[in-house]
Amino acid sequence: MDTLLNAAALKDRLDGAVGTGQRTVLLDVRWALGDPHGHDHYLREHIPGAVFVDLATELAGPAEPQRGRHPLPSLEQFQESARRWGINDGDAVVAYDDSGNMAAARLWWMLRNAGFRQVHLLDGGLAAWRAAGFDVAAGPEQPAPGNVTLSEGHMPAIDAGQAATWGRQGLLLDARAAERYRGEIEPVDPRAGHIPGAVSAPTTGNLETDGRFLGPAELRARFERLGYRADVPTAVYCGSGVTAAHEIAALEIAGFSAALYPGSFSEWCHGASNDVVTGPEPYGDVEASN
Repeated sequence: MDTLLNAAALKDRLDGAVGTGQRTVLLDVRWALGDPHGHDHYLREHIPGAVFVDLATELAGPAEPQRGRHPLPSLEQFQESARRWGINDGDAVVAYDDSGNMAAARLWWMLRNAGFRQVHLLDGGLAAWRAAGFDVAAGPEQPAPGNVTLSEGHMPAIDAGQAATWGRQGLLLDARAAERYRGEIEPVDPRAGHIPGAVSAPTTGNLETDGRFLGPAELRARFERLGYRADVPTAVYCGSGVTAAHEIAALEIAGFSAALYPGSFSEWCHGASNDVVTGPEPYGDVEASN
């Protein structure tokens, strides 16, 4: 199943020009760190038929220091949300945002983890739809409730205990901005730096300047430069498990697989016994346990 769908292919699906035999559910995951107005952006302009997904309340449980800023919701909560968005068993889902799929990838990963295979990211998101000259809509969409049945544990994931030693046995990628990895700034978490052994791999490096993903060959070359090998287990984290899912999607496009650390740095840095290191190297040049 393809991770990505381009704007023209989505338009054909929505117009019924492609006989897939599946109903397509379109989900708008408008969210960005520091911008709490995703729903307002959606109401002003979205792809016709798209249902808004609130990342903070529907793709995450309440923030807890021991679980991070965006812990995964319970299976029951997630299934309830998916049905509210109108998803039925057998549907295809296309998710998008207006930030290079940095937020939409969280939904993509969660649906895949819940056993829902027919889910795609709109490559380039809303910007690509606009660039193609297709119409947009305003106001809310009210879908009929769906009947989808979800499960869990279908995508590889690691916890803090595994993250602690992952860099010695495999490849641990930090998907945050490089300056956060180095510990030069930290806008939201109480400690600055990275998990010992992690390699800096900002998600922005997965994208073209127009917000589309790089091609498979370019992504393969990128991750191989970062240390990916078929015989080396790979895991990814970010600040709170959101943009790390984007890195998982990019790895999949490249033909690679990796595990997600859902709690990510926002969980890690609250653990009193968890070391945080700073600087450009995996094991850092400054270390502090608190």
